[in-house]
Amino acid sequence: MSSAPATAAAPLDLEPYTRAELYYVFRGGEPDADHCETILARMGCYRGACDGALAEHLFALTLKDRLAELGCHLDDYAREVLGIGRRAALELVRLGRDMQTRPLLRDALRSGRIRFRAAQTIARVAVGEAEAFWVERAERMTVRALEAAVRRTSPDAADDEEPWLRLRAGLAPAEREVVDEALALAGKVLPGSSRIERLEAMAQEFAGEYPIDPEADPVRDLRGSFQAIGPPEDRRARLEAETLRWAMLPQVDGVPAPDISFHEDAPARVIDANLRELVRRRAQVDDLLGYCAVTVKKSDLWRIHGFASFRHYCEERLGLPARTVEERVYVEEKRWSSPALREAKRQGLGFEKLRLLSRLRTDEEIEAWAPRAEELTCVALRRELEAETERQMRARRALSVALPLRVAAVLAAAVQAVKERLGRCVPAGKCLAIVAQHCIDVWSGQVKRRSRAQKVRDRDLGLCQVPGCSHPATQTHHVLYRSHGGGHGPGNQISLCAFHHLRCIHGGWLRVVGKAPDELRWFLNGEPWEGPRPAVGG
Repeated sequence: MSSAPATAAAPLDLEPYTRAELYYVFRGGEPDADHCETILARMGCYRGACDGALAEHLFALTLKDRLAELGCHLDDYAREVLGIGRRAALELVRLGRDMQTRPLLRDALRSGRIRFRAAQTIARVAVGEAEAFWVERAERMTVRALEAAVRRTSPDAADDEEPWLRLRAGLAPAEREVVDEALALAGKVLPGSSRIERLEAMAQEFAGEYPIDPEADPVRDLRGSFQAIGPPEDRRARLEAETLRWAMLPQVDGVPAPDISFHEDAPARVIDANLRELVRRRAQVDDLLGYCAVTVKKSDLWRIHGFASFRHYCEERLGLPARTVEERVYVEEKRWSSPALREAKRQGLGFEKLRLLSRLRTDEEIEAWAPRAEELTCVALRRELEAETERQMRARRALSVALPLRVAAVLAAAVQAVKERLGRCVPAGKCLAIVAQHCIDVWSGQVKRRSRAQKVRDRDLGLCQVPGCSHPATQTHHVLYRSHGGGHGPGNQISLCAFHHLRCIHGGWLRVVGKAPDELRWFLNGEPWEGPRPAVGG
C-alpha cells in the first residue's frame, strides 16, 4: 500500500508564528518560506489522492442496501463518520459515479497525473470519445482554463457554486414575535423544513400576492441588508500568463491514490472499514496542511508568487477545492488564538466538531461547550449551538441568517414589494414582520386539526429520532408493532424519516425498543447502537 509522504508521518505540535517571525521568514528571503510552501503543495497532492479514493468508496455505499446496513443517510454518514460536509460528500459521490464509466479519467486521477480539482472540473464532459481529449487537457491546463473550456463546450455541465448572501436585520420584540409565529406556522405547513425553507415559503407567499416590477433587481437594491459571502473573482487569467503558470515555484509531482480497494460485491462493513482507513491516512496530513496553509495565507506568500487570490492558489497550486482549504484555515487560525479550542483538539475532538465550536465568540463559551461536544453527534451539537445562537440574537433584537442566492432573491423581492406598497423606505426587519403577518393571515385557516401522528412529529420537532440523523420526519413508527399488541399512545410512537422507517427498520437492519421519547434503545444488525462513530477523534 502507498503511504503518506515522509514529511507528514511524524506527529507535529506546531506553534503559530508571530507577526515579526512571519515577516522575517516569508519576506526576508529565508528558505523556510519556500520549504513551507512546497510542503503545503505536497500535502495538497496527497489529500487530493485520498479524496479520489474516497469518491469511489462513497459512491459504492449508495448502491444496494449498504447505507441501510450502516443505519445512515449518505450525508449523515459522511459528516458523523468521515468529518465531511454534505455538499462535499455529494460532490465526491458524483465524481465516484462518473469514474465508473470513465476509465481514463479514473486512471489519471488515481495515478496522480491530474489533480483532484481538475478531475472534478472535467468529469461531466469527459464522456465517450471525448474522454481522452479532456484528460489530456487536464494534465496541462489550469483549473481556470479548464472551467472556461467546459463552459464553452457545454454550459449546462459547468457546475458553478451557488453564491450565498447573509441577511442582517434588526427586529423589535413585537416584530420578532410575529416572525416567530409565522416560522412556526410554516413548519406545520412544511413539516421538518429548515428555517431557510420556511423563510423562502413566506417570501414566495407574499411575493406571489404582491409582485414587483419584473425589471427590478431587489438583491442589488438591498445591499445594506444582504452581504455577499466569499471573495470576488479577479485577475486569474492575466497572472497565469505573466508568471508562465508560476514557473518559479518548485515542481511538485502528483501523488498516486492509496492502494485501498474493494470488490464490487463487498458488504457495507468492508467499504466502511476502507473509508475509515482512508480518513485516518488523510488526517495524518490535515493538521500539517492547515498549519502551512495559514502561514502561506497570513504571509501573503500566495500574492508574492503571482496568484490572484488565496482561493486561486488553492485550486491551481494545491489542486483542491478552495472551500476545503479555507475551512481548515479558519479553524486553524481560531485554534491558534483559542487555548480552549487547542485543548479540545488535544482531547481528541474531531474536525467537524472543532469547526462548529470555532464559530463561538469567546474562549469561555468554547470551554463550556467542549464537554458537551464530546457526548453529542455532530448534528445534535449543531442544533444545540444554533438554538443558543438564536437565543443570543433574540436578546440583541437581531436576525442574521445565511441564504443561497435563489432564496435571498425571493426574500428581497418580498421586502421590495412591502416598500412599494407602503410608498416609503422601511427597515428590512419591519418589512420581514409585515411579510410574516401576511403569511399568518393566509395560512392560519389552512392548518387543520392535528392528527395523532402529527402531534408525535410536533413533539419530536419534526425531526427523525434515529441517532445522528439530520433529516426531517415524514412518518411515525410504532415502537412495539401494532401486530404485537402495541398501542397508539405517544410513548409507543416516534418520528422517523422514510429511509430509516422503511429501509432500515422494516428492512430488518435497525430496531428500536423502549418508551418514547427519552427511554429508547437502538440496535443495528443486532448490536446495541448509539449512532455512527467517527473514524478520527470524538
